[in-house]
Amino acid sequence: MILDAHAHLVTPASVFGVRTIIQSSNGNHSKEWYIKRWLDEGEIASNAARCVALMDAVGTDIQFLSPRPFTLMHSHHSFRDIDIWIGLQNDLIHRTIALYPDRFRGVAGLPQMAGEPIECVFPELERCVGELGFIGVLVNPDPAEGRGTSPRLSDPYWYPLWEKLCELEVPALIHSAGCCGRETYDEHFATEESLAITSIARSNVFERFPDLKLIIAHGGGSVPYQIGRWRSHHFFEEAANKPDVASYFKALGQAAESGAALPTPPSSLTTFDEKLRKFYFDTDVHNRDSLELLLKTVGVERCLFGTERPGSGGALDPATGKSMEDFKYLIDRIEFLSDADRRKIYEENARAVFPRFKA
Repeated sequence: MILDAHAHLVTPASVFGVRTIIQSSNGNHSKEWYIKRWLDEGEIASNAARCVALMDAVGTDIQFLSPRPFTLMHSHHSFRDIDIWIGLQNDLIHRTIALYPDRFRGVAGLPQMAGEPIECVFPELERCVGELGFIGVLVNPDPAEGRGTSPRLSDPYWYPLWEKLCELEVPALIHSAGCCGRETYDEHFATEESLAITSIARSNVFERFPDLKLIIAHGGGSVPYQIGRWRSHHFFEEAANKPDVASYFKALGQAAESGAALPTPPSSLTTFDEKLRKFYFDTDVHNRDSLELLLKTVGVERCLFGTERPGSGGALDPATGKSMEDFKYLIDRIEFLSDADRRKIYEENARAVFPRFKA
């Protein structure tokens, strides 16, 4: 079975018109009013059928659907508007699942709002998991959307959410949303996903919440590629604060110069790499060399098949003539992967990370 752990709703075009009306009506209407007045059931059905056709074309059995992140309006001024808009997206996902219950599962968007306590998302989170049967959540690490005021994911601001996710046994897909700064939203994705890893890896979040499962979208941003930089910084910090580490590096340099056997590094030097392997990562990197580097850096057991299909990576790859979202085509051709490795990537890892998933 091929489980796509990172996919987004094919949102009916008419729904984006609803967002404009939500923003302009200033709380004048309920979510139910928008649903009855504006939603086109035929458009929902045709978009769902289009998505199933794309899945069939590449052999995907089930997609885990979340809202399109760049549309989430988390930096908007009105929580009521955000709550209506996110709830509407989650309802659309639920309706899509109802049309094809053997092909889709739900990953809930959360009504995060810049400057508000994270507990504001709890009612919608509990509704989606408890009433709609969703199996995961989408978490935006930067609800301020590029304004530079969001707390890092290691900050105590997020602790109530981490505790709630452990309680509900649902993982979080860490996926940035819109951006009003100097980055485009897809550039912002890589920035925030990188910050998510480095901030948590330098903290005690995983020690405080040992059951927390975090999936970093788009292969972990820059971290698999830039891990040497973060590892080097960690080494400098350790050497500056721990005499035994400073002595180790002195001995290491002497051994390298003399050709002697290199000494065994202190265990504290491996903590960054150990923290890195507490995250999970999707395969949504759109490039074979990058995908191979990710698998070698974090390990096959930490990678979930994820395509974001249909998303921004759907252009044809000149090297293959295939869609750049067709990651199964690439994974099937990576020589160092065994059949057992591919089963982990395609299915087994997702089952472990999403305990609420039922086939």
